[in-house]
Amino acid sequence: MLISTLSPIRATRMNRFNSTVPDDEYLADSNVLFYLSDAVTQLLEHKEEYTQFGVIRYFAEYFSSVKNSNHVLFREYNYIRATPHNRASFIRVFWRCYRQIGKNGDLLSMLEYRSLLQLLCPDFPLEILQSAARIVLMDDAIDCLMSFSDFLYTFQLQFYYQEFLDSVLVIYQDLLAGKSPNTVIVPTSTSIEQLPSAAAEENDKEEQQQDGVEPSTLAQCIDAFCDRFKHSHPPRSCMREVLEQFNKVSYYSFLMGLAKHETINQTIGALPSKAELLIDPEMDQELDKLIAQISVSPGSNSSGSAVGGLKEVQRKASPRRNIHHRRKMEVESDGSTEETDSSEN
Repeated sequence: MLISTLSPIRATRMNRFNSTVPDDEYLADSNVLFYLSDAVTQLLEHKEEYTQFGVIRYFAEYFSSVKNSNHVLFREYNYIRATPHNRASFIRVFWRCYRQIGKNGDLLSMLEYRSLLQLLCPDFPLEILQSAARIVLMDDAIDCLMSFSDFLYTFQLQFYYQEFLDSVLVIYQDLLAGKSPNTVIVPTSTSIEQLPSAAAEENDKEEQQQDGVEPSTLAQCIDAFCDRFKHSHPPRSCMREVLEQFNKVSYYSFLMGLAKHETINQTIGALPSKAELLIDPEMDQELDKLIAQISVSPGSNSSGSAVGGLKEVQRKASPRRNIHHRRKMEVESDGSTEETDSSEN
C-alpha cells in the first residue's frame, strides 16, 4: 500500500521490491516516514475520536486516503506542499472539484480562483496565485479574467515546481543584469527557502524582462543548477525544447511554454491532457443521477430537492467517512463528493 503514495511515474523509478534500492533511500524518496509521522500525530490529536474505530482501521483508512489523494482535503498549506504526491493530489482535487467552471466557459479573476482554493485549503497563500496569474497574462495586469484551463495548467506548474521556478527567476535576473554565465550565482537547494519572494522581485523587473535573454545561455545555467537541485524540477529535455523555440526568451514566456508542455503534465501526473480536461465520465454520471432525482421529486421546491438529492448521492457513493476529516464532511474514496458540491455551486 505504501508504494502507491507515489505517482505512477515516480513509482516506476523507485520500487520497494527492487533489491538494488537501499532501504533508507526508498524511505526518503517515497516519504513514507512523513506520512507515518503525520498519521501518528493526527491519531494523538484526535485520540478519543479515532480509537473507538480501532487503531488498525485508522491507519488503513489514513493510507487509503493517501493512495486515493483525498488526504489533502482541508489540510493546512504546509501539509499539502510537503511532498510531490501531496502537491499533485491537491492539483487533481482542485481540477475535479471545479471542472464544471471550465465546462461552463466561465472566466474568473485571480482572487476568485483563490477563494475556490481556500475552500479546499483555508490558508492557501496569495503569492502562488499571483505568480500563476502573471504566467497566464504574460505579466500584464493580474486582475484580468482567466479561463479555467489556462489557469489550471499554469497553477499546476507554479505550485508543483515552486522552489525550482523561484531559483530560475534568480538566474534569469542575473543574466538580465548582464552577468556572464560563469558569474551567475546559481542557488543551492539549501538556500531555496531564503530566496526573496518571486512576486516581489517580479514587480521590480517588469519592464526589463520584456527584452529577454539568450535561450542557450539560460539553458546552460539551468542545466548546471539541475545537477545539484534536490527538489522536483521539469525534465531537462522539455526545458530545452521550450527554449529552442525562442531567439530571445523572457521569464514568463519560458514558464508559459513549460505550462503547455504535455510531457511535463504527464510527468506530474495530476491532470489529463488539455483535450480531455473537461471530460470526467464518473462525475458526469453522478450529476446525471442528481438531476434525475431532482426532476422526479414531486411537490417540493428545486433547492430543497437539490439538497435532498445531493445527500442521497453522498450516502450511496460514500459507505464510510474519511477518518481524519470526519468532522468536516464526507469524503468519497475518489473525491467525487467534493466535485459534486462544488459543481453545483
